Amino acid sequence: MNARTKRTLRIGLPILLAAFFGWYTFSKLPIDQIIPYFKSANYGWIGLGMLLGLLSNLSRAYRWKYLLAPMGYSVKLPNSIMAVFIAYLANFGIPRSGEVLRAAVLTNYEDVPFQKAFGTIIAERMADMLILLGIVAITLLIQFDFIYGLLESAFQPKKLVLIGTIGVILSILVFLYLKNSASKIALKARNFVRGLLEGILSIFKMEQKWLFIFHTLFIWTMYVLMFYVTTLAVDDLSGVSIGALLIGFIAGSFTIAATNGGIFVYPLAIGAAFSIFDIPENPSIAFGWIMWASQTLMIIVLGSLSFLFLPIYNAKQKLK
Repeated sequence: MNARTKRTLRIGLPILLAAFFGWYTFSKLPIDQIIPYFKSANYGWIGLGMLLGLLSNLSRAYRWKYLLAPMGYSVKLPNSIMAVFIAYLANFGIPRSGEVLRAAVLTNYEDVPFQKAFGTIIAERMADMLILLGIVAITLLIQFDFIYGLLESAFQPKKLVLIGTIGVILSILVFLYLKNSASKIALKARNFVRGLLEGILSIFKMEQKWLFIFHTLFIWTMYVLMFYVTTLAVDDLSGVSIGALLIGFIAGSFTIAATNGGIFVYPLAIGAAFSIFDIPENPSIAFGWIMWASQTLMIIVLGSLSFLFLPIYNAKQKLK
């Protein structure tokens, strides 16, 4: 597969998936039953959710400075903030393109080499993934009996043990192969894993690593609180359990990472996650749309303003 084909698939496939899920969503969506939830929603809670989302994004922009400082770059905070919002806006068009554009902003306006700026973005994504995996682990602990019951009803315990044993054996065989093989695939895999470890460990070599860790925890705390307070906007979701909230949050987070900002897919993921806990479908999907729409509106407004004011701000800085 040549580079052009890969690029076409990387851009076109998410767009096609978004179109498919959009058609599927609206073909199955009882719009007349969901619109009333928008009309009756408590927009005070929605506004608070948007504020928490804004705080998480501002914290992300400030955290970025800690990764750039060890390399000798002290970037202006407004540039970091606008780069973050531009990146989120770009991801609605082409998934993960925002990371490239975000690094390019610092290259153009702060003279940070692109590869270094992009490397710091990869490092912070690793930190974010660790936190998300931590949330998954906490959810498994809180809902262990419930999740085990679901697995037990879908698979026989003996099959689960067999699948787990096979998985462990395969993992060991793959590890031994990658460790000892001299093939190109093994070499690339070892270099990739080595880079991941180096990126993760570099976080702990920073002079202000504890502030970096604080901001990372703050960002994800705001994400979870944002999700929780927005559920309060829908009356029929009052009293949702912490387990349902966490599983819904995790499902939504993965759809945002895997698609164009979760467009069309996010509400379906929330509906599917909440249905496990016998939460009615209509308010669940309505909440998914309210949650997605409110955060998307914030990104569109602030991302567009960032595109507009980024060159203006930096032109003024040169005149000083």
